[in-house]
Amino acid sequence: MTFLELVQKRYSVRAYTDRPVEDEKLAYILEAARMAPTGSNRQAFQLVVVHTEGRGAEMKRLYGQDWFADAPIVICACAAPSYGLNVGIVVDHIILAATERGLGTCWIGAFDRDAAREILGVPEDKAPIIMMTLGYAADEPRTKKRKDLDDLVRYGHW
Repeated sequence: MTFLELVQKRYSVRAYTDRPVEDEKLAYILEAARMAPTGSNRQAFQLVVVHTEGRGAEMKRLYGQDWFADAPIVICACAAPSYGLNVGIVVDHIILAATERGLGTCWIGAFDRDAAREILGVPEDKAPIIMMTLGYAADEPRTKKRKDLDDLVRYGHW
């Protein structure tokens, strides 16, 4: 699969099977995250990996959608607030590695950060920046709507 085919295959999964994610696949995905480029190679992020079985009520406090709590794994990407851009790159690596391995993801930015801090024990000097579900998709991708490249790219000047 080419890189372009990989990014075209990826979609935001909002329904998951109860099939657990294999340890080898999770390790592969986390290694991809570790290899993500970060500012000055500081790797100033932490990932909290949560196996959600038996924790549905807690997961719903983080993000109130049923499908979020149904995912077998939720990952919370954390960093000092000034390193938020780095977290975006790390999360993108996770998304693409998961897609390559046949898993689905959905990243969420609008979750309850106070609940995340409490439930996951995120220290005060770090911020929970992005939540992401991980598991086997129980839905099908919808047709992607994207703007034309000419609407997004300027050469040399605006």
